[in-house]
This record gives sequence, structure tokens and C-alpha cells, in this order.
Amino acid sequence: MKNYLSLNPRADILSGLTVALALVPEAVAFSFVAGVSPLVGLYSAFIICLITSLVGGRPGMISAATGAIAVVIAALVHTHGPEYLFAAVVLMGLLQLIAGALNLGKFISLVPTPVMLGFVNGLAIVIFLAQLEHFQVKAAHAATWMNGPALYVMLGLVFATMLIMHFLPRFTAKVPAALAAIVVISLTVIFGGLHTKTVGDIANIAGGLPVFHLPQVPLNLETWKIIFPYSLIMAGVGLIETLLTLTLIDEMTGTKGQNARECLGQGFANVVTGFFGGMGGCAMIGQSMINVNSGGRGRLSGLVAAIALLIFIVAGSDLIQQIPIAALVGVMFMVVIATFEWESFRLLPRMPKSDAFILVSVTLITVFTNLATAVLLGVLLAALTYVWKSSEHIYCEAVQEVLGETRMYRLHGQLFFGSVSKFKTLLNPATDPNMVVLNLEHARIWDHSGMEAVEWLAERYRDQGKTLLLSHMSPECQAILAKAGCSIEQSTPLAVC
Repeated sequence: MKNYLSLNPRADILSGLTVALALVPEAVAFSFVAGVSPLVGLYSAFIICLITSLVGGRPGMISAATGAIAVVIAALVHTHGPEYLFAAVVLMGLLQLIAGALNLGKFISLVPTPVMLGFVNGLAIVIFLAQLEHFQVKAAHAATWMNGPALYVMLGLVFATMLIMHFLPRFTAKVPAALAAIVVISLTVIFGGLHTKTVGDIANIAGGLPVFHLPQVPLNLETWKIIFPYSLIMAGVGLIETLLTLTLIDEMTGTKGQNARECLGQGFANVVTGFFGGMGGCAMIGQSMINVNSGGRGRLSGLVAAIALLIFIVAGSDLIQQIPIAALVGVMFMVVIATFEWESFRLLPRMPKSDAFILVSVTLITVFTNLATAVLLGVLLAALTYVWKSSEHIYCEAVQEVLGETRMYRLHGQLFFGSVSKFKTLLNPATDPNMVVLNLEHARIWDHSGMEAVEWLAERYRDQGKTLLLSHMSPECQAILAKAGCSIEQSTPLAVC
């Protein structure tokens, strides 16, 4: 029970309520993107938030139905219907459970800092752009931008919300600024008789308790072929966004989440969601930022958010539907400001050009495609940059020659597939003496390509009637050569080395 007893229950409860209010329009909007009923998104948000708060690996992080998943499943719903979606969500959860059991979450540590900065900045821009649709008036066949008094009222309420969130913490920290802003702006609109867009204008969120539902799809190979590609993409996108959000919350709070446990929690949550007619989801950086910035650091905050969201659906829909959208937009704009790494503007001129390019690229790819593509391409660019730089830093120096009969070279750098071409130009068997010793004290052979390059060089010396010996090999180098059955002799370590 220690995991669920909060050190600051008041902060967790209030921040949880704030998150629940912010989840409503987000879940409804993502449902429209996916092409399903708003209640599907709301039920998904409730179930995922509840389960990950109970068994996930990052207290204080909020998970629910997300836009990243909604974009992936839209084509599946349009082509095959929601029942195939529910089956795909179950399979998505099972794949995430496998990833958690295999501890694949540890590979998130391979994401370099420029990619992380690009992810955060890109996601902040995506959150900002998502709010702009609330400044549109949707007609039967098109949507037009607000103008006149409606626009001025909307902008005024958004600005007022942001002012409250900015200045209230200077006077008191007992009430989350986001919750106070939503309450104040809502009361102003209700009792002031202001006409502006409300949650009720987006959708009717009234409903009952979620009901267990087996996906109505045929259990055959054809169904597997349809849903597996979508499930695999959803599982990957969900885990990437979740683990990156977990890393960000770790840095903000100075605590450490559990990657493997979070993968298991996400998987379990999505399996259950699929069996209750949900659309699947993952961690939400916007709501997680609201929660942490409002003081919600424990599991209690997520539990309160989930339970409050269910209460809104079952019993409080009439009240929640009166909340002005402007208040929620203002809250999300403040999240954007807090999320964006403004320091990156100062860091860009001081970064290596390759890192700056990666940061900007990941930001833009996140905005114009999706998070998973951006992060994967960013990591790939970083890896290629590292390979290129490593391949350029291999060189050989002659350190000793004995009576013209023996010459020793010391190799520096990493010998792998990227540096093989340069390595083959470092020594000249035709001009070397009969005995050559290659000292590997400051070098490493990392792969089969490197081993093949060494054997190729030894063969060139043999063709000249000369001998190549290796000295000071690391245990890893010896293991690679031995495993490959390499026929090169190994000298004993030389004292001069």
C-alpha cells in the first residue's frame, strides 16, 4: 500500500481533478480522428489511466487515449469497422506485454539528447496546433475560422486563463493554478451570460459504465493479417511516446521510473481496453505536464483523474458540458509554453552542426508525420553520424623498428564496418620488413567486418612472404577472432608497448 499512499494527497487529488477536466475534450477529439464514438475515447481514457496508475512504472504520469494512436487506427476503422479496432487493441496490448517481459524498454536510453529535445519541441508544437481547431466553427460541409465578437470572447477567455495560471502560483500553491483557472473562467461564462463554445458543443459525453465486450471478428488467419500490422505500429508508437514521456517526467521530478514495468502496465491496460470496446492509448505528455506542474507526483493523482472522468461520464455530464473550451485551450497553451525547450534556441548555435540538424529534423518530422517516425529517424541519423565520425578516427603509428627486421605499429580507433576501408590503407605490406607486429592496445575490433579486414591484411603480408602478428588484444577482440576461427597468430605482449 505504500506505493499508493501519497505524501501529498491534497495536491494529488486536486491535480487529478484538473487532469480529468482536461482529458474530456482531448479524448473526444481523438475519437473523432479515429472515426469512433466519443464515448469510446472517454472509456479508453478512463480504463488506461486507471490501470497504468495502479500497475505502471511511473507514478504521476498520465496515460489515456492519444492522438498518436488515433491517427494509426483511423484507416482500420474506416476500412473494416470498430470491431477490428477492438481486436487490434487487444493484440497491441499483448505485444507491449511481450516487450515489457523482454525488458525492451531499456533501449530508450539509446535516444540521444538532440532527439529528445526535438521530440519535446515537436510535441509542444503539435499540442499547440491541436488547439487551433477550437477557434473554428464547423458547418455541415466545412469549418470556418471564428470572427467578430465570438473570436474576441474566445481570445479574451483564453488569455484570462493563462494570466490566472501565470500569476496565481505567486500568491498560493494550495490550489493547482490550472484547476483554479478552469473554475473561475467557467463561473464567469455561466453567470456572466457569455456566449462561447463549451464542451457540450463538441459532443454529448453522457453515458453509463463501460461494458465487457468481446471483439466480434472471425478468429482466423485473415483477421490476423488485417490487424497485426496496425497492432505492431500502435504498440511501437505507444511505447516510444510512453517511454520518452517517462524520461521527461524523470528529469522534471528527479526520480526514476521503471521502463519494463511501464511497458507491462501499458500492455495490460490496452488488453483490458480492447475487451471493453476501447481505442487504445499511451502516455500523454500534455496531461502529464499538467499533473506534475499541479503537484501530482503520486499514483493517487492518476487514480483520481480516472475515477473523476468516469463520474463525469456517468453522473456529471450536464455540469462538465458547461465548461468553456477557452478555459481548456488556455490550460493547454500554458502546457505548450512549459513543455517547449526554449533553451534549445540558445543551444543550437553551440551544438555540432550534426546535432543541430538532428534536433530541427526531429521537431519538424514530429509535426508533419508522427512521433514514432520522428524518433526512429532521429536515432538513425544520430547513429549514422556517430558511425561516420568513428570511421574517420582510425590511424596507425610506427612505434619501433629492430634492425630493419621487425616493425611495430600501434593502431588507434574502432575497427568496424564503417572504418574498414580506411584501415586497409594504413599499412603497406610491400614496403614493410619481414616481421610486423600490430599493437591493438588502443584499438577495438567490434564486428565481423573488422575481423575480416584484419585477416585480409594478414593475407596480404603472407602473399609477400611476411608475417603479421597481433599484440595486446582485448578479451573482446580475442573472442571475435577465436569465434571466427581466424588463422592469425597472436604474439605475447611486448614490454616496449
